[in-house]
Amino acid sequence: MNVLGIIASGVAALFITVALAKSARRVALRPHIPDEPGGRAPRAEALRRTGGATAVLGIGTATGAALWLGAADDAAGSVGGLLAGAGAVAALGLVHDLKPLWAALRLAVQTAAAVLVVCLAGLSPAAGVLAVVWIVLVTNAFALLDHADGLLTAVGLVTAAGMLACAFVGGDPALALLPATLVAGLAGFLLHNWHPARLRLGACGAQFTGFALAASGALIQAAAPSGRAAWAALPALATVALADSALVLISRRRAARSPLRATDDHIAHRLRRVRVTVPGAAVLTALWAGVPVAIGALVYAELLHPAFLLLPLAGTAAAVYALLRIPAYAPPRTAPPRTAPSRTATSRATQDRTTTARRRTEAADAGAAIPAAAPATGVKGSAPGRGAPTGTARTAAGHPTVPPPPNGRPAEAATAAAERG
Repeated sequence: MNVLGIIASGVAALFITVALAKSARRVALRPHIPDEPGGRAPRAEALRRTGGATAVLGIGTATGAALWLGAADDAAGSVGGLLAGAGAVAALGLVHDLKPLWAALRLAVQTAAAVLVVCLAGLSPAAGVLAVVWIVLVTNAFALLDHADGLLTAVGLVTAAGMLACAFVGGDPALALLPATLVAGLAGFLLHNWHPARLRLGACGAQFTGFALAASGALIQAAAPSGRAAWAALPALATVALADSALVLISRRRAARSPLRATDDHIAHRLRRVRVTVPGAAVLTALWAGVPVAIGALVYAELLHPAFLLLPLAGTAAAVYALLRIPAYAPPRTAPPRTAPSRTATSRATQDRTTTARRRTEAADAGAAIPAAAPATGVKGSAPGRGAPTGTARTAAGHPTVPPPPNGRPAEAATAAAERG
């Protein structure tokens, strides 16, 4: 395949992706789209989440047209198997965007697609097993990068450019067809995926991008001329994606969290906690990816010694260590401990209740007491307003006797005393 055919395929992928993404964006941003029944997310959000299908259609259409026109020459079978496997993974991702699927099912489909690519490429059994493991690992690593606006699109664009350079240097331009259309398609989609993102790659676009890059790397390495350090150069192109996966697994292992539970502990999330903006996080991550991609391409072209690959490896390890020191999880909320009351506080409360009860009893007794009868006026030994003096004679019922009135009528006094008694 000549260079003009690759350029034409890339231009076609760019225009198709831009046109489809613009149409999807208009539909997604319509204000009159109602919510779905049952309390689900609005349809507009679902359209934004499945926006990666536009990039998949643009890239797949351009690549398929080039294969149909016979542009891939002898490598048509390998490129066709790669496109078919990537399309199957993208279809599964689209279903996952609409209704989440089990992780085991996604891994099974990815493995089957990788086996298809390996079988059509004609790799040996040992190399085929390693290629299948590599493709599945890198596919999921790139899919995890879709956690911030423009992040995966920018990193995938840089990585695809490195794959394109390695394919041209390796002397097999047919393997450069999918990386070329991938560069153009991701560039067109980045216009709508940059912060604030109107469309997202979602599982459909993320898995397609990761699978296409991983499978292209495996095919380029298998077709590399003898003497090239392809075994060390091409894996370096996925350094950032693998570093993000390692960061997530280590941090979740330390925090005793499930590795399959999605939380805010990725690269962009930690950069945001140190006040890096969303576009800044995408730019920094793309620049980080550009260093191992450039060194890997130069090593593959035999312009640098393979020992130079240790530089991005050491820098990536230092970056992961620094990111691990940024807290990613909020401390768990614990209820205040319930302490038993002390004995001193309990005894004081008991004494207070006892004193209060005693005072209430005394008050009730004082209110129920019968006041003493006031003595008659003029009686000796008594004063006005005071009770009967001690030693006063009392009746059988205990009431004090009434002294005779001063008018000298003892009979009437005796009768009154008898009535009271």
